[in-house]
Amino acid sequence: MNTSSRLNSLDEAGGQDGRRQGGHPIARRLGSRSLVLVGLMGAGKSTVGRRLAQKLGLPFRDADHEIEEAAGMSIPDIFAIHGEEHFRDGERRVIARLLQEGPMVLATGGGAFMNAETRAAIRAAGVSIWLKADLDTLMRRVRRRATRPLLQNPDPEGTMRRLMEVRYPVYAEADVTVYSHEAPHDRVVADIVQALKEWFDEHGRSAGE
Repeated sequence: MNTSSRLNSLDEAGGQDGRRQGGHPIARRLGSRSLVLVGLMGAGKSTVGRRLAQKLGLPFRDADHEIEEAAGMSIPDIFAIHGEEHFRDGERRVIARLLQEGPMVLATGGGAFMNAETRAAIRAAGVSIWLKADLDTLMRRVRRRATRPLLQNPDPEGTMRRLMEVRYPVYAEADVTVYSHEAPHDRVVADIVQALKEWFDEHGRSAGE
């Protein structure tokens, strides 16, 4: 199967562990919904997401990894060979599929939440968490990896600033906002758990009801 065909079948693939239910109070209140981490590259969605999933007793899935597995190539290669539009279409479909396999902790790519259809799907089947970070923190983290497609240009910091200007107002639509700062990952996880407790208490209901 070629790359295009693989990406076109993303919505048909599925995991085996998405229906496991954790025993943590937050996991119980989720019902069938997933916790969906959104934010810019470098915000810590994958690293924090894994620790959050472990704490809550839920499966962890990374949308970018799922796309790479289905396509049989890396995201930088998908961008280079097929273009961003092709990648975004696959991203939209893989997230829609994963949301049907919840509950889980799902890390999404930086541009995923910008798609209105994806935002609606997350709103219907998940609780969104924006990991918000300042420019200096993001740049320190992304410089550790030279494979970010959107930063492959002479002015990566300027690109990051523009992404923040465009995306932060949209990320602000997330249900919960937690700051991703230079602190131990377990501290950020604790902040997320506390923010989720407050969110559930404010709404006065389980997310799956």
